[in-house]
Amino acid sequence: MAIPIRACAVSAACPFIGRSGPLLIPIRACAVSAAGVLSACSSPFDTSYEPAQTPRRVTLNTIESAPASSFRDRDRQDSADEGPSQPTLDDASSPDDYVRYALFHSPEVESAYQTWRAASERLPQVSALPDPRLSVGFFLDEVETRTGAQQARLGMQQTFPWPGKLSDREDAAGRAAMASWRRFEGVRLALSERVVAALHELAYLDASTRITQENLDLLRSFEQVVRARYRVGVGSHPELVRAQVELGQLEDRLLQLRALRPPLVGELNALLNRDATASVPVLDRLPARVAIGDAAPLAEIARRTNPGLLALDEQIAEQRLLTEVARADGLPDLTIGLDYLVTDEASNSAIAESGDDPIMLTLGVNVPLWRDKYNAGVRETIARRLAVSSRRADEANRIASALHRAWFEHTDADRRVRLYDKTLIPKATESLRASLAGFRAGETSLLDLLDTERTLLEFAIASERARSERGKALARLHTLVGEQVPTRIVDENEGAQNEDIPTENTEEVRP
Repeated sequence: MAIPIRACAVSAACPFIGRSGPLLIPIRACAVSAAGVLSACSSPFDTSYEPAQTPRRVTLNTIESAPASSFRDRDRQDSADEGPSQPTLDDASSPDDYVRYALFHSPEVESAYQTWRAASERLPQVSALPDPRLSVGFFLDEVETRTGAQQARLGMQQTFPWPGKLSDREDAAGRAAMASWRRFEGVRLALSERVVAALHELAYLDASTRITQENLDLLRSFEQVVRARYRVGVGSHPELVRAQVELGQLEDRLLQLRALRPPLVGELNALLNRDATASVPVLDRLPARVAIGDAAPLAEIARRTNPGLLALDEQIAEQRLLTEVARADGLPDLTIGLDYLVTDEASNSAIAESGDDPIMLTLGVNVPLWRDKYNAGVRETIARRLAVSSRRADEANRIASALHRAWFEHTDADRRVRLYDKTLIPKATESLRASLAGFRAGETSLLDLLDTERTLLEFAIASERARSERGKALARLHTLVGEQVPTRIVDENEGAQNEDIPTENTEEVRP
């Protein structure tokens, strides 16, 4: 499912556009208007896996057609062509809705978008010729010629850089703009990951609160049974005190969980750019997906699709083009000029061409004489390219390492979820039932019953923690790869957590 986030409005008008003519620059830029945007706007819970194909060349047409801001300028909604309306949140909002809302309203995303727009505006600036030079001169002492006295001179000069210099500058600016776009994609992915992580953490807290409340109700029923038995002389005082201590500890734990929710809600609201006190409904279990495949193929895909690495690739290409520009700076530029001389009538009007104003064509070149500075400029761009290349190699190694770590955390969390849901929790539930039956018959002590109940509580909470870590690790994989990794849907109805556990009540107690 493609999310119609506000950034996707860029597809309506490709922003890599020039002011005149169909100039062509070799940059992979119009992912904005084609498959790149569609893949970048995917939901973090999507399972689609189609690497984006970006064109190698971009046609520049009218940069003025791009909106001032594809994020915040939403006052014009008169037609469907204006782009998607602002997303809203309510109690029925899905995790996709939260991600979409954050991408639309985030100041961080807006900043990255405007940074990219600023970089794209460099293209028409660097591709333009130098401004022509107009000069006006007056003769303080008139020059008398055969055709008349010369009064003034008007001149116009235009400099033409060495062939290829302007196109190289434009290509380099296009690469720099594309690097900014890749960083913009990275910001969106990172924000999506943080929103998903916050949702999983909040869902874990809500599940832990619910489970703790259920166990607290169960423990209260135990305490009522022990109290009733103690009143009729069957139970002991130490058992009653022990039950009350366990009850107090669980109540304290529940209060701590409930007190933790406002800070987590505040963190989520900060990512959504909302007031910290804005309400967030109690979350059910989030959609459960498990990545399929292996870490090694994903690491290879990440080397080709990670936005950070792609941005560094664009910077390397930019520096390579700037090397050519630096070499061209050491070659002469041609200047062509026209001079118009204002001439009075000759004293002898019978002279042919009397009073004619002469026009003179001038040609000139600059002389790049000081070679040291030009050679230093070439060496500077080469050193910058080598520095970016080394940084790219280091970043690729770091991403591969982080991806293998995230893969382990994801698969290990999924293993723990299955272990708890299919093995430990059912056995703990069965053990609790047996302990309850033994407690009713007087064959099991209260300490054994409390220990069994505590074990089931820890297993249930550990299962929810593993679910949270599984989802967060999957979101991390999406960010590191730079696109949606292949996943499969997990049946969350498998296993039991405190289901069908009988509770004690004082009516069953007999003296």
